[in-house]
Amino acid sequence: MVKQEFRIEGIPAILWGDQSDKLFVAIHGNMSNKADDAIVIFAGEAVRRGYQVISFDLPEHGDRKEEAYSCKVQNCVHDLDVIMRYAQRLSDDISIFACSMGVYFSLLAYRDLPLKQCLFLSPVLDMKRIIENMMAWFGISEDRLKAEQEVATPVGQTLYWDYYCYVNSHPVDAWHKPTSILYGSDDNLCEFDVVSAFASRFHCGLKVMEQGEHYFHTKEQLQFFRQWLKEQIG
Repeated sequence: MVKQEFRIEGIPAILWGDQSDKLFVAIHGNMSNKADDAIVIFAGEAVRRGYQVISFDLPEHGDRKEEAYSCKVQNCVHDLDVIMRYAQRLSDDISIFACSMGVYFSLLAYRDLPLKQCLFLSPVLDMKRIIENMMAWFGISEDRLKAEQEVATPVGQTLYWDYYCYVNSHPVDAWHKPTSILYGSDDNLCEFDVVSAFASRFHCGLKVMEQGEHYFHTKEQLQFFRQWLKEQIG
């Protein structure tokens, strides 16, 4: 498979496959990168079906770990906009594949775009709930977060007041695009009620892998994921 590494306005990216009039933008999740296993598997299946794929590193991930540019929602939405503007120069037929928190950033950045197809793996759909869950787990009050502006947690994630405010002021209240979701029954980050409610509200396809985790990484999980892609890529 043809694979070209380059930068889009300074953002490290990969263009997978030969030139095509059909294009997928792939957005990875937390602690991942533009060429992790899920992205490689996805790109392979999409290219076989006549698509090109663009993947890229989110802030503080992949080749951007040393940048002084944090992985806050504001920055990620900005970067997704940059990538989409580039994608629109290549194709008028654009779809997206997104994982985990990459889904949440996509819901904000691409809500008004006429996407052909959206494929979501282990989607983060309610970031406010996740942040408030973490605050509850570690006894961090809203007043403390506001006063300190940022608070490190024992699991290596830092909570930011401006991030929390952005999430509160940008609710996910519209997503009217052809969308299919793959979710693991043992996902310990995103509750099933959130995923099923989103799927119902916005008429999304939803497939659940029994004993699947939030991070699809075992041989069985990745094979299930590959088969789902074969069924879904339009």
